[in-house]
Amino acid sequence: ALSPLLAGLGPLAALADGFYRSGALVFGGGHIVLPLLEAETVARGLVPADAFVAGYGAAQAVPGPLFTFAAFLGWMAEGAAGACVALAAIFLPGFLAVAGALPFWAAIRARPGARAALMGVNAAVVGLLLAALYDPVFAQGAATAGGAVTALAAWLALVEAKLSPVIVVAGAAALGQGLAWAGLG
Repeated sequence: ALSPLLAGLGPLAALADGFYRSGALVFGGGHIVLPLLEAETVARGLVPADAFVAGYGAAQAVPGPLFTFAAFLGWMAEGAAGACVALAAIFLPGFLAVAGALPFWAAIRARPGARAALMGVNAAVVGLLLAALYDPVFAQGAATAGGAVTALAAWLALVEAKLSPVIVVAGAAALGQGLAWAGLG
């Protein structure tokens, strides 16, 4: 409740507020946070849109939770201190929720109404994941002919050629840069 009030204390406090609120609204999958993080960074002018999409692509190439993408965004916005603040702030709501709910989890799961509500939330998460896939990932990443070609090539490399995601991301970055240099990106 105090997070928005503390946001006025400076850029790092504002960054912490935005990432804390984004982390608090995520349930079931980190990809749902993409539109929230975009609103907190790109829309506020802290991170360029192309850097956001590139950072998301890089985050997909490494193992671990998507929330580590927050460290990249924090770095882009406020340097090393911003990376630390953003990473801590986005994980904090989950840690607090686990600490607060764990003693009551068995009782909550035993209630049919609670189980039904969680099933409904899980269904909504699937819809939100599709929305996050479309915007910003597809809408920005494939908005140009070069971006669409790069996305199709990456998909074919992953699905048909079964290449490593690390190789696909590196190849897509090289292809995208080459298309941009050629004026096609």
